[in-house]
Amino acid sequence: MRMLVRLVLGLFVLKAAEANPRFSRQVDLDSYDSTNYDVDLDNLNLENPDIYDYEDGLTIDDPQIEIGTLAPPDYSYPVPEASLEEQEEEEEEEAELPLKPQLIPQGSGGSGVLMGPDTQKEEGLLPTTPETPQEGAGGVEGSVSSGLPEPDEPDEPDEPVVDTRGMPTCLLCTCLGGSVYCDDLKLDSVPPLPKDTTHFYARYNRITKINKSDFASMNKLKRIDLTANEITTIDDKAFLGLPELEEVVIRENHITQLPALPETMTLIDASHNNIGTKGLHREAFKDMTGLLYLYLTDNHVDYVPVPLPDSLRSLHLQRNNIQMMHEDTFCNLKDFNYIRNALEDIRLDGNPINLSRTPQAYICLPRIPIGDLI
Repeated sequence: MRMLVRLVLGLFVLKAAEANPRFSRQVDLDSYDSTNYDVDLDNLNLENPDIYDYEDGLTIDDPQIEIGTLAPPDYSYPVPEASLEEQEEEEEEEAELPLKPQLIPQGSGGSGVLMGPDTQKEEGLLPTTPETPQEGAGGVEGSVSSGLPEPDEPDEPDEPVVDTRGMPTCLLCTCLGGSVYCDDLKLDSVPPLPKDTTHFYARYNRITKINKSDFASMNKLKRIDLTANEITTIDDKAFLGLPELEEVVIRENHITQLPALPETMTLIDASHNNIGTKGLHREAFKDMTGLLYLYLTDNHVDYVPVPLPDSLRSLHLQRNNIQMMHEDTFCNLKDFNYIRNALEDIRLDGNPINLSRTPQAYICLPRIPIGDLI
């Protein structure tokens, strides 16, 4: 149907153009023989070279009429009213929709700014940094909330309280062969130990006192380590009934008096306590013929605990209150050939003593003690 209508309209336009006199004149001009267009140079108009006179009197400046200059009439077809109303409603909805700012996430390459009609400037879109709400200001503008209640932070579970009274030692502690490890178990006393225990470790607990009965009949016990407890008192005979005891480590406690120790000792470490001059037995280390290491660092001792056995290799007395030293502290003044070869490590730094005042006290030592020489 549309094709038929277009054909009818085309015929109508052609007939109207043929009836127009301007159309017929253009047709005559188009049919004119091209041989008649020889230019006569005598008749050339020099004032206006664009105009030429031809033999038949025609000039090229006559208005040229082109076919098709008349535009066909604009035919508008009727459109259903329903479609026009729908189109108008769509245009109104598009005009009423506001431009909502959109947040460009930083993770996708954006700068995290809001883009919308409010951010447009004369020179273009300028990125703006949103203000961060101050803590405690009470404002909620600019903040994004999911509307879901925030889950409460899980409370840290309380440490279970274990009643260690009456519990077998090897169930509470770790028993490996003859070694018993009871470190960091919040013990407030020494637990009952198996009779064949050789090494006992109870470091980082809350033990406050060592009783004589704690190590009774422990004939195989060689090492006791009670580092970093809260011990203030040790029974003076707590370690004397141990025939195999060699090492006692009671550092980092609150002990004021060093207990009596058997002659079998090889290592004594009582550093970081409150032991003073009255806290050491007279000639406490004289008979310990196998003693190798004696550590009394960070106490309140004011003299070198002589006599010291010849077997001693290391003596640490730094940061005490030692103010003087005798010439026979380490050497034998009656025997100038005496040399103490084993004692190679003497620490006296941190004491108010001038080592240069007693040079005769070191002539039998392989090395000079460490300390202030001025």
